[in-house]
Amino acid sequence: MVVVGADVHKQTHTFVAVDEVGRQVGQLTVRATSEGHAKAWAWATREFGGELVWAIEDCRHLSARLERDLLTVGQRVVRVPPKMMAEQRRVARTRGKSDPIDALAVARAFLREPELPVASHDEGSRRLKLLVDYRESLVSTRTRIINSLLWRIHELDPERAPAPRSLDRQVTQRVLRDWLVGLSGVVAELALAELDDVVALTGRVNELERRIAAIVVVAAPSLVALPGCGVLTAAKLVGEAAGVGRFVTEAKFARHAGIAPIPVWSGRTEGRVRLTRSGNRQLNAALHRIAVTQIRLAGSLGKTYYDKKKAEGMSTSEALRCLKRRLARIVYQALKTDHEAALGTHLPMAA
Repeated sequence: MVVVGADVHKQTHTFVAVDEVGRQVGQLTVRATSEGHAKAWAWATREFGGELVWAIEDCRHLSARLERDLLTVGQRVVRVPPKMMAEQRRVARTRGKSDPIDALAVARAFLREPELPVASHDEGSRRLKLLVDYRESLVSTRTRIINSLLWRIHELDPERAPAPRSLDRQVTQRVLRDWLVGLSGVVAELALAELDDVVALTGRVNELERRIAAIVVVAAPSLVALPGCGVLTAAKLVGEAAGVGRFVTEAKFARHAGIAPIPVWSGRTEGRVRLTRSGNRQLNAALHRIAVTQIRLAGSLGKTYYDKKKAEGMSTSEALRCLKRRLARIVYQALKTDHEAALGTHLPMAA
């Protein structure tokens, strides 16, 4: 087996091939285009045969096209976190930093951790991720404009400040517009322009939410049925998982989501663990929202489990971490169920 490590940039991709013991056996730099990717694939198969693993630094905005092109021709692609690549480069005998050095570190990082997440060509999850990310970007832009608008309203008349979190409502927008059109001056003019932006962005955000909801209720009905998991959270989970089939077990999914605790014991402190800050933080946040919502739902299984852990003497944060770990298992099974149903291979689970 030969591992081809890739250091990706906007204009070029650098590949370094290593054998099973980490010895460099080849190097190539190509343009970051589909033609360049085809050249890299042809080079690797010609020089090293068909048993290849492509280890790519996980910079999704830079490596997405490379991943798709390699997966389209049936190659195995794994994602190496930049932090792991940097650590491997730090302990290597080679000093300095360059594209070939980084690509070599990526390949050797995979040899050290051969069970890294596998990339998958899942157009459904990618579509949801793009839509959810775009909606969140619009919401962020709207929030920034609303903050600016509120200061202008305060300058014009502090008594006319709208209720908190109400500027996305049509009634509030209409009342504010009727007041602003009767004022003169630059501040009122800018406030009115910002209000128009808020109205337009709100319409686009709402339309995107409806579109996402229509997709996710069909693609992930098991997730949507989970208490505390709304359509946007379900869409976030599907999009960030990027194909649940790439996780062999629920434990690997939990580790990828940063939910699995890290052991921190020695000697008589056996069994001690701590929170991990690694993993996919978007997945982690989605599971956190479900956990917090379930804790607030009286009679829910999540609330019962949380109260049980608190009764065992755990702190609030420890009980919450245990609930999130349990939810990671449930979400993984729901994602698998929906994925198998979409493929038409779903089998009834044993009672």
